Amino acid sequence: MKNYEYKTIEKKWQKHWLENKLFKTQEDRFRPTFYCLDMFPYPSASGLHVGHIEGYSASDIMSRFKRMQGYNVLHPFGWDAFGLPAEQFALATGKDPRSFTYENIKNFKRQIIEAGKGVDWDRELATADPNYFQWTQWIFKKLYENNLAVLKDVEVNFCEALGTVLANDEIVTVDGKMFSERGNYPVVKKAMRQWVLKITEYADRLLEDLELVDWPENLKEMQRNWIGKSTGAMITFKTTVDDYAFDIFTTRPDTIYGATYCVLAPEHPLALALASDDEKDQVLEYIEKTKQKQELDRLAYKEKTGVFTGSYAINPANQKRIPIWLADYVLPNYGTGAVMAVPAHDDRDFEFAQKYGLDIIEVIKNAEDKAFTGDGIHFNSGILDGLNNEDAKNKIIADLEKRQIGYSHSNYKLRDWVFSRQRYWGEPFPVIYDENGNIHLLEDNELPLELPVLDNIRPSGTGESPLANATEWLYVSNKGKRDTNTMPQLAGSSWYYIGYILKNHLGMIPLNSPEAKSLLDQFLPVDLYIGGTEHAVGHLLYARFWHKFLYDLGLVSTKEPFKKLVNQGMILGSDHSKMSKSRNNGVSPDEVISTHGADALRLYEMFMGPLEAEKPWSTDGLDGAKRFLDRVWRMFDFEITEENQESLETVYHQTIKKVTEDYEKLGFNTAISQMMIFVNEVYKLKKIGKKQARGFLQLLNPIAPHMTEELNQDVLNYHEELIYSEWPLFDEKYLVVSHVELVVQVNGKLRAKIEIEVDTKQEVIEALALKEENVMKFTEGLTIRKIIYVPNKLLNIVVA
Repeated sequence: MKNYEYKTIEKKWQKHWLENKLFKTQEDRFRPTFYCLDMFPYPSASGLHVGHIEGYSASDIMSRFKRMQGYNVLHPFGWDAFGLPAEQFALATGKDPRSFTYENIKNFKRQIIEAGKGVDWDRELATADPNYFQWTQWIFKKLYENNLAVLKDVEVNFCEALGTVLANDEIVTVDGKMFSERGNYPVVKKAMRQWVLKITEYADRLLEDLELVDWPENLKEMQRNWIGKSTGAMITFKTTVDDYAFDIFTTRPDTIYGATYCVLAPEHPLALALASDDEKDQVLEYIEKTKQKQELDRLAYKEKTGVFTGSYAINPANQKRIPIWLADYVLPNYGTGAVMAVPAHDDRDFEFAQKYGLDIIEVIKNAEDKAFTGDGIHFNSGILDGLNNEDAKNKIIADLEKRQIGYSHSNYKLRDWVFSRQRYWGEPFPVIYDENGNIHLLEDNELPLELPVLDNIRPSGTGESPLANATEWLYVSNKGKRDTNTMPQLAGSSWYYIGYILKNHLGMIPLNSPEAKSLLDQFLPVDLYIGGTEHAVGHLLYARFWHKFLYDLGLVSTKEPFKKLVNQGMILGSDHSKMSKSRNNGVSPDEVISTHGADALRLYEMFMGPLEAEKPWSTDGLDGAKRFLDRVWRMFDFEITEENQESLETVYHQTIKKVTEDYEKLGFNTAISQMMIFVNEVYKLKKIGKKQARGFLQLLNPIAPHMTEELNQDVLNYHEELIYSEWPLFDEKYLVVSHVELVVQVNGKLRAKIEIEVDTKQEVIEALALKEENVMKFTEGLTIRKIIYVPNKLLNIVVA
């Protein structure tokens, strides 16, 4: 047989798959569906790297496997096309972000195809496609109509150089000052009128419904912590200044008798009003300093800072006057931005009280010289004396409610989603403001509202987006003015898995149509979603929020969008560090496909280790993958018989069973190991049955689709493509093993192997082992001290 010409063969099959649309999802309601989804990429100028190919190959393997098992598979692909990176590149080069983005998409698509990924390209979409973002705008309209999208004055991270608001994860802090992660530009806190989505309205459902999904536990925990639900009480504290009062939230209302001071966030609306004349200058200075700090740093600072306002609050439990302080460790958006401080029973309050010489009063019995945060019997606590924590909480809440100065309450760390961006390359808001500032939504037939073509997309300099300069687009005759903000990049990615289901070669099926509902009921939820952990509390949380909203509208019938989620591990550079341009350790799939072929790349990445584990890149490992495929190719030079080879039947059916089970749990590395065992057995025999040969090709096909299709057609002369063949089944009768090979060691070193019947008695095995010539050689003249026996596997003779 000719040599394996992978370049020619891979191009041949990729062309065949594309031209015949062999991965097109069928209109078949009688077969079970399998929806396999990748976290779609942002199409950057640098193209894909081998880390991307790992996850994309894993999802392709599962899609091919499930298709052969008889499922109607939906495996689409698309592009997260809007966003700041394209806009910044356009500003730096003078290119149009639209043309730049779609040029990159063309390159990414080429790489995906050359990696052998079987995609239904009729469903391809990009979030910047007008027929797609028309429905992103429509969903925003529905959010507004249901009072879940509102305009609010909020404090944001604003970068003047980039001309836009940045999320916390887009910022780095150096020496207490904030800078943009992209470009390292200064960032300041700034109050701006922004669109905000009320994700907090869904906080409890987002928490509770995590129990419905098969996700990694650590990822679920990240979402739980991000939502951060805590239960306690809301309590009103009056002050000694005029009629001012403020509410505090506490998870430990039982410790209220030990509250010796209160702390407000510097951003609290009463922070300045409560500042006495003597303290006002210091308070103002402290507020300004705090504005330059990022929230995460305010929480992380080891040394707490604060300033006394000069005013006092009244502890509602005992009517004592307690000082009111400002401190940066209290955040304005958590709870009410005000806390009661109980230094005897809170580590943070204890540290602050010690630093500033504030009173520390114990109300739970404790023998240690530090804050005690555990359960215990209350004292110095009036009506709570003698009670434990839980009983004390219940009693004080009942008392507060009776006096109408407090009530039971749950609080969340989760913030509402600031949804406005001051940039050009994003979805425009489908709203118009009339001359009185009233909001008018565009009609459905006016969507999509597309971006105007601008020669200059630089920030306006007024805090508005570049759209403020698009006068002809901005002003709508007899109606008013459009919104100059655009939506964040995460808008389009919050429902793209739905977009794939509704996309066809003609366009998008309307999301609010009966046809859409029928299709969504058929394919949702996504059966398997593969991607990185970096989206745990961004995209995944927002997509769940939007899905639940669409569920409430009756547009989808499942509570959750993604049933099973798998995070593939990062592929590191050969230096064991993250692949990056700066380290010059990145590997392009183009290079590997050129030198080794796509099948070798796919096989190597799946054989590196468990899919979820971090793994360093190795050229030696890649060479090994190529050698194995060459060995498979040469295996088909052996005699191929019409009848199955009886001596291969056991290992053949063991391989079917093992590979099937491993594919189901995404254990691709162990599946490959089993296939290697099978190939070794064929090499020993130098012949194989035709049915066994085809069955092996079916097992290997999801990982190495090009080679296996070629061998199936060219050598075995089958005309049906493997991708539509029926997955092989194992026969239980061949899995019953009567004999095994047992390892014999002397002092832990291999000295012989003997074949025995399964479950042979130990004394019989010992007698057989001691008769082995090589065992006798290493035991002669020595005393047997101990014999260790692992049934059906190993016998170790310890001598001295």
